[in-house]
Amino acid sequence: MSFQQIIEAKLTEAFAPERLMVINESHLHAGHQESFDGSGETHMRVRIVSAAFAGMSRVARHRAINELLKPELDAGLHALAVEPSAPGEATRW
Repeated sequence: MSFQQIIEAKLTEAFAPERLMVINESHLHAGHQESFDGSGETHMRVRIVSAAFAGMSRVARHRAINELLKPELDAGLHALAVEPSAPGEATRW
C-alpha cells in the first residue's frame, strides 16, 4: 500500500469524513535538496471535512491528524500539510 492509500484509509476510519482529499505534492519540492528529485511520497496535503472536528480548535485538529499519522511520518513522510474543517465551515478548496 502506498502512503497515500494508507493515509486515506486511516483518516476515513478515524474521522468518517464527508470530504477527503489526500494529494501527493512531492513533485512540487524537486530540487529543494540536491538529492531530491521530487519522486515518491514525501510531501502530502490532507484536505478533510469531518463532524469529528466540530468544537475542536485548529491546533487540536492538526494534533489529532499528526498523532494518527505518526507512523507514516516516522517511516519517511517528510511533510504533511493539513487543512481540516468541520461541516459548514468555509474551505479554500
